[in-house]
Amino acid sequence: MEQQALLEMRGISKEFPGVKALDNVSLTVRAGTVHALMGENGAGKSTLMKCLFGIYRKDAGTIMLDGKEVSFRSSKEALENGVAMVHQELNQALTRSVQDNLWLGRYPKVGGIMVSESIMAKRTKEIFDTLEVTVNPKAIMSTLPVSQRQMVEIAKAVSYDSKIIVFDEPTSSLTETEVEHLFRIINMLRDKGCGIIYISHKMEEILRISDDVTIMRDGQWVATRPASELTMDEIIRLMVGRELTNRFPPKTNQPGDVILDVKNMSGRYTRLHDATFQLRKGEILGVAGLDGSGRTEVLENLFGVMTREGGTITLNGKEIKNRTPKEAIKNGFALLTEERRATGIFGIRDIKENTVISNLKEYLMGGICLSDSKMRKDTDWSIQAMHIKTPSQKTQIRSLSGGNQQKVIIGRWLLTKPDILLLDEPTRGIDVGAKYEIYQLIIDLANEGKGVIMVSSEMPELLGVCDRIMVMSGGQVAGEVDARNTSQEEILTLAAKYV
Repeated sequence: MEQQALLEMRGISKEFPGVKALDNVSLTVRAGTVHALMGENGAGKSTLMKCLFGIYRKDAGTIMLDGKEVSFRSSKEALENGVAMVHQELNQALTRSVQDNLWLGRYPKVGGIMVSESIMAKRTKEIFDTLEVTVNPKAIMSTLPVSQRQMVEIAKAVSYDSKIIVFDEPTSSLTETEVEHLFRIINMLRDKGCGIIYISHKMEEILRISDDVTIMRDGQWVATRPASELTMDEIIRLMVGRELTNRFPPKTNQPGDVILDVKNMSGRYTRLHDATFQLRKGEILGVAGLDGSGRTEVLENLFGVMTREGGTITLNGKEIKNRTPKEAIKNGFALLTEERRATGIFGIRDIKENTVISNLKEYLMGGICLSDSKMRKDTDWSIQAMHIKTPSQKTQIRSLSGGNQQKVIIGRWLLTKPDILLLDEPTRGIDVGAKYEIYQLIIDLANEGKGVIMVSSEMPELLGVCDRIMVMSGGQVAGEVDARNTSQEEILTLAAKYV
């Protein structure tokens, strides 16, 4: 027997200045199913969900929840009526505890006045035990890795006992083990009769976890099909409107002489210990490892974000210090951070300001004022080169999709003309078509003689793009492998070496 429609969104339209984000889009989610929502960055997936969740006010269309028409005016109203959303970009109170974040805005009280810490602790334990979440409820959010913060957000959504739960790129920061854990939670919710809306760019996940798939393109509905009838190639064709025969561009770069020599690098206040490796001119060096293995710490120590306790960095035969990011930029380094919202974008500033911010010295006229025409010209170049979907340079970056935000940041760093490009999860939350463009860009940079170090939690990405892969484990370099002659099994074995 076919499950009943739990949620129906009919003819939803939404327009922003200069762009029609949604154009007559419909979506039906059945009770007890996982409904995947797919499309390129800027296709309108998150906008559609924000219209459902009360963050945006739809311009046209109707939303039916459990047979009743609804139009939520706020996310609080949506939550109170059984609709929860796990956002792609985490927005948490980082100076507060896990349990505070879980109950923010709805603290359990005694006598309607005093917040009860004991009830809060009891309820938190019950939820975490049910979901098998092992995060310390008393821990301060800022001290947790992104993956654990993501699990807290998932637990929070589940705690509302919602009928509809939206997962927007929930696995972008999770390890393979944590992804399996998330899938167990989703299956449990499906068995309870919840309707799950699952947004992801990871095809393997979609085909494995979904019952139905809706595909959007350029703000419009393209197709809705049972997941069992779709293949990866068919999904890509529907998403991008064309065939995409290869996931990775041909590798045309030829590594040359050593450009960067790192010896015994150790980080203060981190697990990073005695990391020794080399990077060649025109080489793409991948960094693999489990969550907490020290992958990100390698990049942050090289860039001067973290205080280095020991070791040497030699660039083109000359020892450098890179004590601060400013010094690292001067030495020709660029760092694309893992969390674009927290450490990458200036959300309330426009595209132009976000693009030129790291290269302002190039736009100085007479050492006094900035050349607006030069900044506009470079921003235009970045928009064209990165294929950024934006109405104009004056658009606030926070209004762009996550993938387009990422492209702005990459363009920003390319304008500094770096010799060493440090990329931490460069394709996180980016669709398959845009991923291919970024892979091609990375290979093109290597062809120009740049050295690239790329951290990724996606094993196929490392194998498809990199020349060598350095595997981190327990803060140490567990080994290096040739990307052409290795396997995921060998990499995972090294990743577990010092755990």
